[in-house]
Amino acid sequence: MLDLDVRAGVCFEAGTGWKPVKVELDEPHDHEVLVRVLAAGLCHSDDHLQTGDFSYPLPQVGGHEACGIVEKVGPGTERVKVGDKVVVSYLPACGHCYWCSRGMQQICDNGAGSADGFLLDGTPRIFHDGQPVGAMMRVGSFANWLVTDEAQCVKVDDDLPPEQMSLLSCGVPTGFGAMTKTAEARPGYVCLTMGCGGIGMNSVQGATVIGARVNIAIDPSEFHRTMALEHFGATHAFATIDEARDLIAHETNGQGVDSAVVAVGITRPEHIAEALTTIRKRGVCAVIGLGAIPDEPVDLNVNLFDFIVYAKQLRGVLFGWSSFGYDIPNLANMYAAGKYNLNDLVTRTYPLEDVNQGYADMHAGRNIRGVLTFDH
Repeated sequence: MLDLDVRAGVCFEAGTGWKPVKVELDEPHDHEVLVRVLAAGLCHSDDHLQTGDFSYPLPQVGGHEACGIVEKVGPGTERVKVGDKVVVSYLPACGHCYWCSRGMQQICDNGAGSADGFLLDGTPRIFHDGQPVGAMMRVGSFANWLVTDEAQCVKVDDDLPPEQMSLLSCGVPTGFGAMTKTAEARPGYVCLTMGCGGIGMNSVQGATVIGARVNIAIDPSEFHRTMALEHFGATHAFATIDEARDLIAHETNGQGVDSAVVAVGITRPEHIAEALTTIRKRGVCAVIGLGAIPDEPVDLNVNLFDFIVYAKQLRGVLFGWSSFGYDIPNLANMYAAGKYNLNDLVTRTYPLEDVNQGYADMHAGRNIRGVLTFDH
């Protein structure tokens, strides 16, 4: 075991929140790295784990968005070295499987088994009272130290702020890519984002960056709507889609929006069906948000005549159809050049002991994204 004072936010039982406790951390094995965590994003997906929306094995250390410094590497490690500042992505990309070789690193075969929380060799690196503990998506960033595979590490420039960089692990490329890649937004398009939290706000910003003519944000939170308008380029913001229908009809000559993204925290069938009604012929509706029970079938209640005759497209989104090795550094470079707003995504930072308060703020609509920070 490593001789480190490791504190981690662990979910021992669904519905009981995150408990900051001391844990033990094993040495990095082959192709693994030890990361001193500087910042960790509070993503809704981690909350799904502790509420029981996801049926992941417990206990697990939460967190799959991280930025930190590589402090030790295991045998055979080649992608990163000691001293590198890295973003720890939430899925490993091998670089040579069928999917990676086609530029689809987000569905690399190595993603299989990530939910179990053990590393690629199927064994744990975290222990509490002698018992193994999983790490959310093989990351476990609600901790001041973590061990993960080098395939989940992407180097970024040393001078970039860790709070902002941690969001590149998941929320930023997922939302940005959902609009610009999955939903195929183009300059001059009319775009709509349903749900403008830590992921959806990047869909809004994606439409802005791509040059949308009309960029509509839908969210019940007045704070989220205001932020979308004032900081992320939305041209209009509404609490519901029904409130936006007259504008959509006016701006599209009754045809419907070109690109829609559903990023509601707990997505229900009616959200998807409602979003599908807003898109034009051959329009794309991309769905990010997961339902309360994501592995069970749902009835979408979609008008099949409308769906088929108008050739509408419904697409699922994982990591914004992005590739870790390209899109994380690209977004970091856009931020450094002042072309992408990460600063206003970080609404508030918290110490590990306040992780549950961070999620309370998220549910209350007071956060775009909360971030844990660690002193070393």
